[in-house]
This record gives sequence, C-alpha cells and structure tokens, in this order.
Amino acid sequence: MDTDQVNQLLVRIGHEDQEAFRQLYKAFSRRVYAYVLNMLNDHARAEEVVVDTLYEVWRYPQRFRGDSQFSTWLIGIARRKALMVYRARRPDEVHGDLDDIAEITASDTPDGFAELAGKQRREGVQHCMGKLSDEHRECLHLVFYEGMGVAEVAEVQNCPEGTVKTRLFHARQKIKKCLQSLLRSEGSTPDEKGTLAS
Repeated sequence: MDTDQVNQLLVRIGHEDQEAFRQLYKAFSRRVYAYVLNMLNDHARAEEVVVDTLYEVWRYPQRFRGDSQFSTWLIGIARRKALMVYRARRPDEVHGDLDDIAEITASDTPDGFAELAGKQRREGVQHCMGKLSDEHRECLHLVFYEGMGVAEVAEVQNCPEGTVKTRLFHARQKIKKCLQSLLRSEGSTPDEKGTLAS
C-alpha cells in the first residue's frame, strides 16, 4: 500500500469510516504482529499489542504527519506498547514447554521424528536470537523481516544510523557463532561452502 492510499485511508478514518480502518488493519496487522511476537515471544500478548497499536491509529489518525513511512511510524507505536508489556511481565514467566514436543511425537504424522528435528532446528535459531541483546534482536528483525533500511531502523530505535550498522554487524557475528556451536554439538558442521555436512 503506497503513501497516498494510506493517507486517504487515514483521512477517512478521521471521519470514523470503519471500512477504511478494516483496510488499514488488513494491510498492516500481520507485519506489526510479526514484529511484536519477535519481541515478546507470546502470541496472546502480541495480538493485544497489535489491537492496541491499531486502536491508537483509529483514535488519532492525524498524528501521522508523513515524516517517515507509515509502517515505520506504526512499528514505533507497537514498539512502545510492546516494551510496556515486556517490562510488566513477571520475572518467573517461562515461555515454551515440553508439551509441544510430546504433542508432536504422539501425533499421527508419518514421521514425527523428522518433524521434531525440524522443530529443534527452529528452536536452535530462536535460542541464538534469544542470546542477543534486545536492541540487536530488534535490529535484525526490522532489517530482515520488516525490510526496513538503516535510516528507518535508526528512527524506530531512536539512535544514529552508525549505531544501527554496528548492531547489525555484531548481531550477525553472534548468531553465526551460536549456530555453528549448535551444529557442532549436533554432530553437523558447516563445510567450507557453508552447507551442512554430517
């Protein structure tokens, strides 16, 4: 959705046009959800933040002044709301449990062990992402999943562009080392071409 379309929808939303809001919600809610889920690792809370974020657009559409892309502005709102949720969580909350593994291995799928192996690889990547600082993880997500440029990330993270570049560099290095360590512990190591060899 281009800037003109967004602006037209925002004007209509300013007149309480529910269809315009539905269109805007449909166009941006998944993107905001993916971003917030990456921060909170909690589906229910991520959905709440998406609703709160877009409700703020419904109430105050005039706050978007066009100084940045609409998606950057929207992610900025979601970030603030997600940080409030993140800080309000109890320290003893644990996410992810063994019930998922039990469910997969007990399922009727033809190859539960292959599915479990795939799940373990995904969890390995999540584990490595979890070892990053909040700023580094957010930076990677904004660039690789949201497709934002360095300037946009700098705006969302409220820091200089040089800081974003440094965060990206260090985050990539840490992820690479962590994944290599996990692969070695599984008995698979990347060969010289970067492919996996058992």
